[in-house]
Amino acid sequence: MHQQKTALTEHTIALHRPLRRGARRVRMALVGLPGAGKATLFDAIASTAPQQGELTETHRVYRTCNVQIGLEEASVVLLPSLNSVLHLQGVDLSTLKYLLWGNDRPPITAHEPNAPPAPFEPPDLIIQVVDATHLQSHLELTLELCQLGRPVLLALNHMDQARRQGLHINLKAISARLGIPVVPTSALLGQGLAELFKVAMACAHQGVCQLPPAASPHIASALARLGQALRQHDFYAAFRVPHPLLLMLFATEHRYFEQELAEHFAAQLPSLMALRTQAGQGLPRPLAEEIRADAHYQAATLFEAALRPGPTEPGRGWQFWLDSFLLHPQWGLVASLAVFAAVLFVVFEVSGWIDQHTTQVLIEATNPWQPQATAGVVGRAVLDGLIGLVGIVVPYMLPLLLLLIALEDMGLMQRIAFVVDRGFHKIGLHGGVAVPFLLGLGCNVPALSAVARTSAGRERLIASVLITFVPCSARSAIILAVAGKYLGVMGVVGMYALTLLLLALMGLLLSHHTRDIGPGQVQEITPLTRPHWRNLLLETWLRSSDVLTIVTPLLVGGSVVLALLNHWGADASINLLLTPLTTWWLGLPLVLGLPLLFGVLRKELSLLMIFQALGTQDIDTVLGQAQIITLLVFITFYVPCVSTFAVMLKTLGAAKAWFSVMISIGVAMLLGLLVRFFSLVIGF
Repeated sequence: MHQQKTALTEHTIALHRPLRRGARRVRMALVGLPGAGKATLFDAIASTAPQQGELTETHRVYRTCNVQIGLEEASVVLLPSLNSVLHLQGVDLSTLKYLLWGNDRPPITAHEPNAPPAPFEPPDLIIQVVDATHLQSHLELTLELCQLGRPVLLALNHMDQARRQGLHINLKAISARLGIPVVPTSALLGQGLAELFKVAMACAHQGVCQLPPAASPHIASALARLGQALRQHDFYAAFRVPHPLLLMLFATEHRYFEQELAEHFAAQLPSLMALRTQAGQGLPRPLAEEIRADAHYQAATLFEAALRPGPTEPGRGWQFWLDSFLLHPQWGLVASLAVFAAVLFVVFEVSGWIDQHTTQVLIEATNPWQPQATAGVVGRAVLDGLIGLVGIVVPYMLPLLLLLIALEDMGLMQRIAFVVDRGFHKIGLHGGVAVPFLLGLGCNVPALSAVARTSAGRERLIASVLITFVPCSARSAIILAVAGKYLGVMGVVGMYALTLLLLALMGLLLSHHTRDIGPGQVQEITPLTRPHWRNLLLETWLRSSDVLTIVTPLLVGGSVVLALLNHWGADASINLLLTPLTTWWLGLPLVLGLPLLFGVLRKELSLLMIFQALGTQDIDTVLGQAQIITLLVFITFYVPCVSTFAVMLKTLGAAKAWFSVMISIGVAMLLGLLVRFFSLVIGF
């Protein structure tokens, strides 16, 4: 056993050794009748870029990806719909071949010119996805799958619809009669999926296969001699099919297996056919029809035993109706937008009010102290760095952390992550990064820390780079101050629209650049509950304390370095060194070099220094409209602040952190140049 401790609770996890990861990962196949919800279930747990191909000799598409399940991994393949095992319809044969043999073909297929049905090994476990609202017809396929000699797990899907229809299904009765696990799910709402794959991994570790269901006594008696004749090692060695299945396939006159018997066992075939004819004598209908009727009867009997009557409209609590809204594919997006609006309200209203009564008060109180001696300049720089730290943490980081941790504690953020998951897949991410992106609207620092806790590898890199382009409170302040005053409402809207477009394009480019596709994730939808304020405050402290220890030294140190450069009169030299960027590339005045450099501390500090360098807060008297737009775009997107860079150094490493910085500089320079020339062309 392995104990995993979190900040608030202690969980005990059964640790199987060796772990099923990498080459040892569990192979699972999703199968079922059309309309069962296999594709919906697969999409809910799939990686950002699942692979796909066509089964041999068909145009039917399979999809496959790796999925992270706790500490272990599974390779999940979504197979085309399968109507029956014993009574195949056309192209179903390739699906059956994969379930039986995978890419390890038995001797009877040696003469076939085509490749195996799929280029990977057969499944360790079969997950049949069943429509709970049409249970009886699906149970016939279940009875047949249980004969394949592989563990079977039943995912009873559409349970929410079944309950609405007043169908009360006794899961224990089905499990006991079939000898297989049964897990209720609603793939569209993400419910039950975590439990489904937890049970699937437990089945894989047990390595126990259910016994094939027995035929009715009169059929078993009729097939006794034929079964004895087929119980030869040569037959099993050639077909590598469980004896009960081979018996049923031959008894139902399965064309493919009968042809292979004729090809490889021509001498024994006449006697086998005679025994089959003899088995059908005395039955009320032909043998194949009697076997099919018996399977239908067994499925009906099982269905009746599992079905319990209940009210058509059972009473539902507020959790049920809220879940139906939050997890709905369309209405859930509306709920996500509502949470996004709440975050914006906190950033622009609540955090703005707190900033006005904390950081601004400190700035005004300390503003008269402007020392001229070197020691005093250093002291003033340290004070400015600490005030800057307060301006990050108190108004923006803490309120947003409190809000989003409360939403996580309630279970709302898990639902939002599930709803937006498919959209995030398009930029190579999972829906779980929705929370860090919302945090980034207040401050990129806790957002990057949140990404580090919830992702790894390729996904962490993509999410971290994109978060540095999310307009934090400081960038939003610049957008509102400059665009709002000089460009109007459309200017503000245009800046945020440009940001969204940039995030989408960067996500697409990064997801194609980084080829290492991460595994899919099974998102657990926890029950809705009320937040516990003591735990909420403790979790907020734990998530922010580590950030403070990283950010404080660099923020204060950077403030001291830049203050000393200014004190020693290096501003003119810095402006001159930055001439190729400011004047030649961006077409801005030479004096803006040092203010742009100060943006690495805090973006709004850079704006204040721009006012000082230009000698006025009405910058439109000095800069043309094209220059204002160019300046706004460049200062918004270039180089994340030193606090953000410090967190990236820890979470990504030096190489990837500098890679992110180079991307932001390149994007800012490219956009600045494009905006400059576009503005000049249209006459700004």
